[in-house]
Amino acid sequence: MKVLVTGATGFLGHWMTRRLLDEGFEVRALVRSKHKLDDLQDLKVEVAEGDVTNLQSLVEACRGVGGVFHLAGLIAYSRAQRAAMEEVNVQGTKNVISAIKKTGQARLLHLSSVTAVGAGFTPQEILTENSKYNIHHLNLGYFETKHDAELAVFEAVRKGLLDAVAINPSTIYGPGDAKKGSRGAQLKVARGQFPFYPPGGVNIVHVEDVVDLCVRAFRHGTSGERTIACGENLTIKDTFERIANIAGVKPPTWALPRAALFGLGKFGDALELIGKKGPINTENAWTAVLYHWFKHEKATREFGFQPRPAQEALEASLRWSRDNGYLAKR
Repeated sequence: MKVLVTGATGFLGHWMTRRLLDEGFEVRALVRSKHKLDDLQDLKVEVAEGDVTNLQSLVEACRGVGGVFHLAGLIAYSRAQRAAMEEVNVQGTKNVISAIKKTGQARLLHLSSVTAVGAGFTPQEILTENSKYNIHHLNLGYFETKHDAELAVFEAVRKGLLDAVAINPSTIYGPGDAKKGSRGAQLKVARGQFPFYPPGGVNIVHVEDVVDLCVRAFRHGTSGERTIACGENLTIKDTFERIANIAGVKPPTWALPRAALFGLGKFGDALELIGKKGPINTENAWTAVLYHWFKHEKATREFGFQPRPAQEALEASLRWSRDNGYLAKR
């Protein structure tokens, strides 16, 4: 079967493309420019130039494929980038749905996020696929746009217009993740340049476990359902300590109180209003104090999902980062 992969040049997209080729799929990769193939150059893939924000390019890219792995998205935690996230994450997903409808009956694997599920305000709140989205009142751009994109997919399924499943990964670690713009704080921790830790929690999953679950869900998942791809629940303090220990540097030792975090966030918001960038903003602050803790029982029950330990994912990430020069102090 030939499948289209959007976001193929990204961290997860590169891993997904390799896995699909290993599984015997023919892969057509949607790229914004044929001059920016990055890690795809050594792979036997068909390249389609286009963008999820351009419907006509998607229609052309979807012709003749039996499946679409929609991984393209914009991760940002800033009100200044809200419009861009609406365009890429929400409208881009709606364009994928429209392109599939215009070209045939391709099955869709929608790469959603645990942010579309919600988050906990205490360590006791551990969410599942059936949890009620509970953070709408915070109006966090990335969370809201991923939630709305997933709603668009499932609404099309309910109307009988689409055959689709969603995978909701937690924080993905593995070789190559240092290229992600959202990995800045972790790299500073690994360089010994980040003395603070916030009070929240994160769930860590290995990139290879995510792509494995995506393939299984594409092949066997029930249309109209989401499945969380997650591993271990850790506090951010524990996560930062592990990263520092693996890198051989001193871990962050100063707890950053919520009040201080939100004070810095409001200062950052004010700077953004005049076109400048502060250390953090309130969206960063909320993301850092929430507990992004989840369960993977459904994935294990329905797809045999057995995520490897967080330590293994972190070690793989830091090993690649060190080998490729990302841990050099800057």
